[in-house]
Amino acid sequence: MPRPTAAQLAYGSATVVCTTLALLLLSGTESGIGVALAATTALALGLLVAVRLPQPRRTAPGGAAHQGAARAAAAQTHHAPDGIGARERVSAARSSQRAGEHSLRR
Repeated sequence: MPRPTAAQLAYGSATVVCTTLALLLLSGTESGIGVALAATTALALGLLVAVRLPQPRRTAPGGAAHQGAARAAAAQTHHAPDGIGARERVSAARSSQRAGEHSLRR
């Protein structure tokens, strides 16, 4: 399991403190059981907030970002059965489009 980030610790701790204070003030409890119940509820809510906070994405060499770039490079250099690569197809399509525009101007 990855270590919690600083943001997760901060949001979780703030949630525990604020929830505990709010529950104690709103309930007006003075018994030990009521205080323990408020603290337990606040801890559960703080844990939920910390866990649900999105994790930053870390990419290592060979990770998802690297594999995506490798796939894109492979797609650009992939040759079709007729021997024409993807770059050649794009440039041929652009030149034929330009030729069509040029003939329409006349």
